[in-house]
Amino acid sequence: MKKIIVLLTIILISSCKTENKTQKPNFLVGNWERLDDTIGKKTYEVWNKDFTGLGITLQNNDTVFKEILSIVSINDTLTLKVEGVNETPSLFKFTSQTDTSFVAENPTHDFPTKIKYWLENKQLKAHVSNAEFGIDFVFKKQ
Repeated sequence: MKKIIVLLTIILISSCKTENKTQKPNFLVGNWERLDDTIGKKTYEVWNKDFTGLGITLQNNDTVFKEILSIVSINDTLTLKVEGVNETPSLFKFTSQTDTSFVAENPTHDFPTKIKYWLENKQLKAHVSNAEFGIDFVFKKQ
């Protein structure tokens, strides 16, 4: 009888396990315009509901920078994928996340090695950095 109870307990415990999938960062979705751009430039980020996006900088209506962004799951880990800047896509694994922020890192990348996005006072903020240098971005929703 004890063996049956132990067996039923093990089955019950293993059947109660729930899959713990991390949610993608919904706070990113929307059209964003950079507030702290240099004079003569306009930078935009667009994030779609499927977590694909585009980062683009215009100077006098000419595109001077463009990156294709996406958040994908690789081996059950959320990853920020950046394409169009280098010959091959750059991958940054999520290392921390809340409902209104995330940090993604790739220590083997030259710059940046760390990317942080967060929502603060209805503004989307980002910080890209390596050990020596960092750049801040502030966006407002369009």
